[in-house]
Amino acid sequence: MKCFLVSRIDLPESLECTRKIKTALEHEGHTVLLEADTASCLGSSGLPCSQAIGDIVIVIGGDGTILRTVQQLPHQIPVIGINHGEVGFLADLEPGEVSNFIKSLASGFAVEERMRLTLLQDDTSLGDALNEALIVTTRPAKMLRFSIMIDGVLSEQFRSDGLLISTPTGSTAYAMSAGGPIVDPRIQGFLLVPLAPYLLSSRPHLISSDRQLEIRLDCSKPANLVIDGQKTVELGSSASLVVQKAIHPALFVDAHRNFFEKVTNKLRRL
Repeated sequence: MKCFLVSRIDLPESLECTRKIKTALEHEGHTVLLEADTASCLGSSGLPCSQAIGDIVIVIGGDGTILRTVQQLPHQIPVIGINHGEVGFLADLEPGEVSNFIKSLASGFAVEERMRLTLLQDDTSLGDALNEALIVTTRPAKMLRFSIMIDGVLSEQFRSDGLLISTPTGSTAYAMSAGGPIVDPRIQGFLLVPLAPYLLSSRPHLISSDRQLEIRLDCSKPANLVIDGQKTVELGSSASLVVQKAIHPALFVDAHRNFFEKVTNKLRRL
């Protein structure tokens, strides 16, 4: 099996864990390729994520490292995260579980699809999000005005500090901190969570991905669109964004963990 390793590079313990994983994989007869920055820190050579190849991508780090890796892959390859971050909702393995996982690779692995969302402006894609897209003002303490169109019908208008458009996977990220619900990742839908809305009646909405969803921004303050915390797009003070289910979902190795049990265990650490 060909394995592509990506490590968080700002923590020595993450790099040391990566070194041990590389050795263990090679001992089991697997071919190991390193991401370029990871390889440089380990005194080796590697490939950027944009040129990643292999049967599986093993990411040693937190959710940010996993999101960045998924964003940069040239095409979706099954990903497994080994938690070396704060909480790591996207990481299914803790460092102490790696040895058994490596031994199990010989028999193959199951893959779970995770819905991503695509944002379009004037029929041009602005990018895909695995966790969320955030629309936020570039001027702190200023509110934005939003109109939500569902199947061509105006469903809600509100003012708020910003708006989160989250996937079910992202419901345990920023959306949860903003008061949104925890959503089963098997659900295909868009979670809209207003940030500090002016009216208490502006509540989170979970909308089927089969519906036509459009977000209209119309105010005097400029705004930015931030995708998975990795990419920022200037929207100006007026914009219309169409939200669709991405053609290509993210692929995660199924570690046979119950989603709700995992979330409960992660939340106990906070």
